[in-house]
Amino acid sequence: MRLTRAEIAGLIPHAGAMCLLDGVVSWDENRIRCVSRSHLDAGNPLRAGGQLPAVCGIEYAAQAMAVHGGLAGGARARPRAGYLASVRDMACRRERLDDLAGDLVVEAERMMGDGARVIYEFRLWVGETEVLSGARR
Repeated sequence: MRLTRAEIAGLIPHAGAMCLLDGVVSWDENRIRCVSRSHLDAGNPLRAGGQLPAVCGIEYAAQAMAVHGGLAGGARARPRAGYLASVRDMACRRERLDDLAGDLVVEAERMMGDGARVIYEFRLWVGETEVLSGARR
């Protein structure tokens, strides 16, 4: 693991249970791959009615993008809060995340951007099951 959960928590504006990622497996100037098992945690703050809807994967992707921004930008410090402007071309292939055993893999690729605005494509899967993909602006 290249980064631990504690190191991730230092790079995003989320704390405690809202820090959803457990580790960074790999990253370079344009991509990041993270893993998580928090989708299986009954205490996950995104759960509703005891279930974790698959669309909550957007928050996992957003956190991976924030970590990537901190790493690729060389800041290695908690950034100011950012805002999700839109999600495009989203494909949600499952109803829930919490019924998938195994590591949730979150991959994001920076497509373009400047210091204030960035566009990423993202993909989430568990094992061979792709859960969610799209582009975030």
